[in-house]
Amino acid sequence: MLVKKCLVRCLHRLQKGPGYSYKELLVWYCNNTNTHGPKRIICEGPKKKAVWFLITLLFTSLVCWQWGVFIRTYLSWEVSVSLSLGFKTMDFPAVTICNASPFQYSKVKHLLKDLDELMEAVLERILAPEQSYANATRTLNFTIWNDTPLVLIDEQNPHRPVVLDLFGDVHNGSADSSLAPGRTCTAQGCKVAMRLCSLNGTTCTFRNFTSATHAVTEWYQLQATNIFSQVPTHKLAEMGYPAERLILACLFGSEPCSYRNFTSIFHPDYGNCYIFNWGMTEKALPSANPGAEFGLKLILDIGQEDYVPFLTSTAGARLLLHEQRSYPFIKDEGIYAMSGTETSIGVLVDKLERMGEPYSQCTMNGSDVPVRNLYSDYNTTYSIQACIRSCFQEHMIQNCSCAHYLYPLPRGERYCNNWEFPDWAYCYSRLRMSVAQRETCINMCKESCNDTQYKMTISMADWPSEASEDWIFHVLSQERDQSTNITLSRKGVVKLNIYFQEFNYRTIEESAANNIVWLLSNLGGQFGFWMGGSVLCLIEFGEILIDFVWITIIKLVAFAKNLRQRRAQARYAGPPPTVAELVEAHTNFGFQPDVARPGPDPGTYPDEQTVPIPGTPPPNYDSLRLQPLDIIESDIEGDAI
Repeated sequence: MLVKKCLVRCLHRLQKGPGYSYKELLVWYCNNTNTHGPKRIICEGPKKKAVWFLITLLFTSLVCWQWGVFIRTYLSWEVSVSLSLGFKTMDFPAVTICNASPFQYSKVKHLLKDLDELMEAVLERILAPEQSYANATRTLNFTIWNDTPLVLIDEQNPHRPVVLDLFGDVHNGSADSSLAPGRTCTAQGCKVAMRLCSLNGTTCTFRNFTSATHAVTEWYQLQATNIFSQVPTHKLAEMGYPAERLILACLFGSEPCSYRNFTSIFHPDYGNCYIFNWGMTEKALPSANPGAEFGLKLILDIGQEDYVPFLTSTAGARLLLHEQRSYPFIKDEGIYAMSGTETSIGVLVDKLERMGEPYSQCTMNGSDVPVRNLYSDYNTTYSIQACIRSCFQEHMIQNCSCAHYLYPLPRGERYCNNWEFPDWAYCYSRLRMSVAQRETCINMCKESCNDTQYKMTISMADWPSEASEDWIFHVLSQERDQSTNITLSRKGVVKLNIYFQEFNYRTIEESAANNIVWLLSNLGGQFGFWMGGSVLCLIEFGEILIDFVWITIIKLVAFAKNLRQRRAQARYAGPPPTVAELVEAHTNFGFQPDVARPGPDPGTYPDEQTVPIPGTPPPNYDSLRLQPLDIIESDIEGDAI
């Protein structure tokens, strides 16, 4: 009860200024506010009141509209990009080098024997169909061919193209009712396509190519992937190019280096790759000065004579410059260095600094990305390329029940192959061409908030020159093979010079285009220009809202109390009893209130019983009656006065 009395008293004390009704509150606000318009509505005559009311309403609408525009602009989280230049000594980038051929043909020839024979027969059918059909006596292993064959599509009649089986006359395992075996077709009239089927050949699709070169290369790589996926990774690394054979000479600045200063990783596309200055186990090497004299100089032997003939059609070295502790996605971001040349690469550094949420969709370390990073086994930093490839591998496992050989293998999963998963090629092709899959992975993955990019300026020249070719190859042959004969050739050597052009670096930094200061300035400017208001006017308006809430609470309390009084009065025929009457009735059972009512019927009581004598009622004090809340408040205010 004490808390209730204090609350009621506080409510009334707060209401002494504005009044006790909504109308009084509005009039009090218009008379006391610092905003110009509402005062004129109260003070002017009827006509001017209407004019000033319309003007105030119009300008209030304009202010609200402008506020909405500025708030919406602020909540769009736009950014501005600033470019700044700096100068300092920088760490030399990590350099990844790979051979264009992932394996030495002499070491994988036994794995590719059947595939190479089948590939030669396919080329014979495409290049000389009449002669190959006449001499089709060689025994071929069509186990690989049955799953994913190449076909010829005769489009002389575009409305009814004819699909021709390349080996339909000697092998019927892959032919069905849609293939026409035994027919010949010239290269001008037919196109080579890859036939992909699932569900034991009941659902098929054709992947068309504009050139037979692309068709046979894609088909061979697909079949080679099927073979290599069943070989353990450590055995595949043994079939690649070792570091001591690939790296002939190394010099960093004025310090000599060798293949022992490189970290080896196995890349499915390029075999053994070697990373210089990766920073995994040692501190990153700084560059002493800009210029070619202080960079990294390498001489490589790519061993082109031992390339896999049908797997690799490009000769050279593949290289990539990247940050320390980052995984090298050399297939997508690397460049080629041609054999028989000296390639000079001048490097400039760009540092990107993006703002995080909510300004841009970037991540600091990938912990908030809902994709498991399959490249985390290499202990590398997060990158969007790693996220997209991990996402594709997850979709591959979900849709095809196996993992693709070109991506990291999750624990507990197996790589796809034709023996265990005969439909994997069809599933992989559909998933690879799916736009929805790509959009899903792009939406799930985020860019890194901090990134470093290396801009390269590339120049090339023949190396070695004809005048120095003899002695250079003699020296290199002696150092590598301890032979007095020349064991190297111009087709196999590559020279690289990698250096900083200058120590100037660019920083591309994002900043908030609209910050909170901008928002408050524009909101206050619009409010002051259209209505002559300030922050104090907003505080006054907030005060009115609070008073409005108090008045509403008081009215609700008064309504509830009146309702309670009506219910109490309904229990009595006359006016409600006083407190003294209620107490006397509780203690004296013979007490009757002093009200005008008919006397008791004498026949009600038996003769042996006497009528009870009514008790003497106490004085009828009106002050003890229950009174309404407004009367109590009036008494309290009078006492205070």
